[in-house]
Amino acid sequence: MVASGTIYANLRPSDAMSPFPFIFTLARTTLLEAVRNRLFWLAAIVVGVALGLAQFLKQVAITESLEIQVALLAALLRMAAVFIVATFVITSMVREANDKVTELMLSQPAPRSSYFLGKFCGYALLALTLAAAFALPLAVFVPTSGLLAWAISLVCELLIVAAVSLFCVLSLTQVVSAFAATAGFYLLARSISAMQIIAGASLVSEHPLAERIISGTVDTMALVLPSLDRLVRTDWLLSGAPGMNELLGLVAQSVVYVALIASATLFDLHRKNY
Repeated sequence: MVASGTIYANLRPSDAMSPFPFIFTLARTTLLEAVRNRLFWLAAIVVGVALGLAQFLKQVAITESLEIQVALLAALLRMAAVFIVATFVITSMVREANDKVTELMLSQPAPRSSYFLGKFCGYALLALTLAAAFALPLAVFVPTSGLLAWAISLVCELLIVAAVSLFCVLSLTQVVSAFAATAGFYLLARSISAMQIIAGASLVSEHPLAERIISGTVDTMALVLPSLDRLVRTDWLLSGAPGMNELLGLVAQSVVYVALIASATLFDLHRKNY
C-alpha cells in the first residue's frame, strides 16, 4: 500500500488558500492513490474471473444459457464494484487519519467543506471509472440501450455507497465498524422492498397490533432509505432499457440521497475537533 503522505507532497500552501485548487488537488491525489494501490488491476482481475465463471455456467446450462450468463456476470460485477468502492473509501480515510494526513489537510486555510468535496470528488471519479470498466464486458452480450441504463444506475449506486462509506468512516473512525455500518445500510436498502412485502403479507393476524407496528416500522424505514433494488437491474440488460422518466427519477433520487448524506457528513465534520 502507498503511504498517504507521499501523494500530498505536491499540495502547495497557495492551493489551500482558494477552495477550487484545493478541491481539485485532493480529488486528483485521491484518484492517484487508487492507481498506485493497483485498484484498477484488481478491477481487471475481477472482470476476468467474472467472465470465466459466466462462461463456465453457460457451458453447463441446459436452457437460456445467455440469460444466465448475463445475469451472473452483471450480479458479480455490481457486487464487486460496491465492495471495491466501499473498501477503498474506508481504508483510505482510516490510513490518512492514522498518518495524521487528515489533521494536516484540515489545518490548511480552507473550509472543511472543501476537504470533503475534494475527497468525495476523487471517490466519485473512481466510481465513474469502475462503472465504465465493469459495463464494457457486458457490451458483447446485451443491447446498448439497456447497458447504458445499467451503467448509469451503477454510477448512481456507487456514488451513494461512496457517500455512505465516507460518512461512516468519518463518524466511526474504525475500519471494521465503518465497513459493518456501510454493509448494513447497503443490504437494508437493497432488501427493504422485499421486507415491506413480507411485513404486509400475513394472511392470519394472530397479533394485529404487533404486525401493525412492524409494518409501520418497515414502511418508515423505506421512506428514509434509497430504493437501491430499483437500480442496476439485470432485466434491463435482458428485456430492454427502462423509460427515460423512470431513469431520470432514479438519477434524481440518487442525487437527493447523496446530497443528504453529504450534509450529514459535513455537519459531523464541522463539529469535530482536529
